[in-house]
Amino acid sequence: MNLRAAQVRIYVDADLLGLGKILASLRNDVTYPGDPGAVIHKRQRAPCPIASPDVLDTDWIPQVAARGWLIITRDSMIIQNRNEIAAVRDNKAKMAALNQRDAQTKWGQLEVFMTQWRRIETLTSEPGPFIWRVSRTAITSIALD
Repeated sequence: MNLRAAQVRIYVDADLLGLGKILASLRNDVTYPGDPGAVIHKRQRAPCPIASPDVLDTDWIPQVAARGWLIITRDSMIIQNRNEIAAVRDNKAKMAALNQRDAQTKWGQLEVFMTQWRRIETLTSEPGPFIWRVSRTAITSIALD
């Protein structure tokens, strides 16, 4: 089989590890912390450079942002997490935070992600820094200042 390298575009944070594993089993452009890599649709995805879900936000956000990947995370009071917002802003990261209320279970996370897939996918090619809060029904910008 002739394999080509996959181009990762989306990094699913450790707080959505189950969702990350589901998506990465279906798409070659999605990875998650601890991803051993895979062959999906004749594309070889390399192991994730974030080797463990235990890596601190302040350590992995710069690495993911430097690669231009869109971060998918869960919105657990992200507006009040000034350190995470600063890390996104300072590293020009791109982040979509799934609404906590809608994304309490893997099924809910998958529902939000798939309902907003077309909009989320457009975010992969937009320049950072930004954070968007994503629910089943809306996508709203979060101020970075």
